[in-house]
Order: sequence, then C-alpha cells, then structure tokens
Amino acid sequence: MVALLVMLGLRTPVGTAMLAVGILGLWIIHPSAERAVMATVAGAAFSLSSDLTLTILPLFILMGNLAGVSGMTRDLYGAAHAWLGHLRGGLASSTILGCAGFSALTGSSLACAVTMGRVALPEMKRYGYDDSLATGTVAAGGTLGILIPPSAGFVVYAILTEESIARLFLAGVVPGVVLAGLFIMTIWWRIWRNPRLAPSTTEPVPMRQRFKELRRASWFLGVVLLSIGGIYAGVFSAIEAAGIGAFLSFIVCLLRRSLSWSAMCEALTNTLHSTATTFYILIGAFVFTPFMARSGLPTAVTDAVVGTGAAPFTVLAICLLALTVLGMFMDGFAILVLTLPVLHPLMKGYGFDMVWFGVLMVVVLEMGLISPPVGINVFVVKSIAPEVHMNAIFRGIWPFWFAMIALIVLLLLFPQIALFLPETMYNVAHP
Repeated sequence: MVALLVMLGLRTPVGTAMLAVGILGLWIIHPSAERAVMATVAGAAFSLSSDLTLTILPLFILMGNLAGVSGMTRDLYGAAHAWLGHLRGGLASSTILGCAGFSALTGSSLACAVTMGRVALPEMKRYGYDDSLATGTVAAGGTLGILIPPSAGFVVYAILTEESIARLFLAGVVPGVVLAGLFIMTIWWRIWRNPRLAPSTTEPVPMRQRFKELRRASWFLGVVLLSIGGIYAGVFSAIEAAGIGAFLSFIVCLLRRSLSWSAMCEALTNTLHSTATTFYILIGAFVFTPFMARSGLPTAVTDAVVGTGAAPFTVLAICLLALTVLGMFMDGFAILVLTLPVLHPLMKGYGFDMVWFGVLMVVVLEMGLISPPVGINVFVVKSIAPEVHMNAIFRGIWPFWFAMIALIVLLLLFPQIALFLPETMYNVAHP
C-alpha cells in the first residue's frame, strides 16, 4: 500500500500503479503461483474487454461528443440565456442550467467544464461579470457531469460493487437537479451580498424569441427523454439507452449537416481515448481488488471498525470526511477503485443502501474536482481563461463547495431524495 501511494505521488498512471501493486502483492501472498497471478491479470483484461455491460461507457461518451458537434450544447445554453439572461446573475445561472443539461448527454465533468466554459466565459466577460464568479460557476457547474446520468462515475461504481447501473442512474437524477438549484441559489446569494460581481444585465429577450430558442433546444430534450427517460419507463435497459442516445445524437448531426469528416474523426478519437483510459483503470482495479481481498485487509478493517462500537452514521461521516480529503489530492476514479474494496464491505455490514451510498460517494468526488490543490476542473477552466489568476478561480469556487456539503446533509437526512426514483421504477419497497 505504501508503494501504491508512492507511485501515485510520482504521477504514475492509476491503472499502471494498481496493476504493478496487484501483481506484486498476489505474488508475495502466493510466491509459487506465478501462473495463477498471470491468469488473474489476463482474465481481468479479457473479461472486462468482452463484457457487454461496459459498452455503456463508449456509447454514452460518443453521445456526448456527438452532441457537442451537433450544436445541441449551444442551443441549450442559448435557451437558458434567453429566459434568464436579463436577470442579475442570469448568465451565471444559465451556465449552471447549461452544465446540467450537457451532463445529461455526456456524463463527463471535464467535457462539461470545457464545452460550457468556451461558450459561457466569453459571454460573462462581455457583460462585466467578476472573474471569480464566472470561472467558479463554470468549474462548479462542470462537476454536475459526474452526478447527473449518464455518469461514468456511477458506471465504475456499479461494476466494482455489482449494483444496478440503471438504479444508480435514476438515483442521481433528483440529487443532480437539487444540486443545480443549490448552485443557482449560491449565485443569487453572492450577488445579493455584492452586486458588483454581476454589474450588467442584458436586455430582456422578446417572448417570441424565447420560445424560438426553446424549440431549438428541443433536439436536446428529445434525446434525453428518449434515452434516460426510457430507462425509467422500463422500455429498455441502460445499455440499450446508451446505444439509442448515441444513435439519436448521430441522426441530429446528420439532420443539421454539422458532421464533417474531421469532426467525426475527432469525436471518435476522443471517445476511444476516454474509453481506453477508463478500461485501463478498471483492469488495474480488477487485479488490485483480488490482492486486497486475499490480504485480508477489508475484513480486518471491517472487524476493527465494528469492534469499536461506533454508531453507523459516525462511521459513515468519518468515511465521507476521509474521501473528501483524498479528493483534494487524487483523481475521482482512482479514489473509487482504491477505496471501494474496503468501504463496500464496511458500509454493507452496517446495512446502508449501497445505491444511496454511491450517490453520497459521487457527490464527495465532485467536491474533489474543485478542491485545492489538485482540483482538475479548476485547471480546465484556467486553460480556457489563462488571464485569470488561480487564486481568483479558487475564491469563486468555495461557495459552491459549501453548496455540495448542503446536498450531502440533505441526502443524510432524507435518503429518499436519491432512492425515490429507483424504488418507483422497480416498484419495490426499499430494503
């Protein structure tokens, strides 16, 4: 474990670090079983690469890339801008709504931050928005990509815990909407305290133009309702929804004549790169997890924690705090694959619903995306707005960070926020 932390500290790719430590650890436990160790590695690589369930990852990633090519992202922001842009702070609020909508097409926080940042930051700068508010809004809004389905974080969590992907997707819908609302309330609160953060407002858009912009965004609404809505209605599975969503995004590109050869190649290349990176991490996790199980560490940790007699919610709070700290230094996927072998049996032993815990864990990972010193979304926004100092971006992020804490408190007090839709879909009582 020390070797693993050292490798990660040296910026070794997560998949490589887990593969190396997993192989070495299995060999140390069974030094005479080299063939068994290599069989574990080969079996993990083959089983993951040929698992039909995992086709959901490249298909949803492709759906998001094609959505960007088709212009649905700009249409979504344009509709939000038309209805809210004339209000004080309306451009920032439109950015949050745009991020929430784009998240429903791509499931990637980084893609969301990059795409919406390129669209929204020039507009906010044009109307005199404070740099900290503008960049903080984009960075925080981008984090919605890992919570609002289709979420790559939920897919990885489902694979590692053997939970239902469809249930996790539905569990993220209401918390995602609530968090978007909390972000908008945060923007209004900041501007109420300091009106100079958003000194200018645009002229109100005529009602006719507003509905025209809304009709343009109907392409986006149709794709989301047919793909994600189809899961809730029980018309098709999450895998089928991914295929339908990617196909519909492709059709929209053709109808709008926005799919040039170069754009298609770029969309496919980005999809392959993101998919390969995720699969490599998962292969490393499927080698590292057997080593953890055979070492006896998860069982020992569970027995030690239960033996203290601590209350379940006290243990849960400590685990969430530890994940929050880890999020300041490590990538979200790395945290998932490294901690779940220990946390899954521990949380399950206390009787917590693992779908609900998955939502909590993803929200905590969201916080890591904007937490110093590593906050990846912050560096993404910095690359789009190089003239803005890092201190200004982090200063604009902190209010949104506390909005995420508010969501965690709400989820702890009212678990049905996350569990209502999955229970409604399956028409079963929560165990």
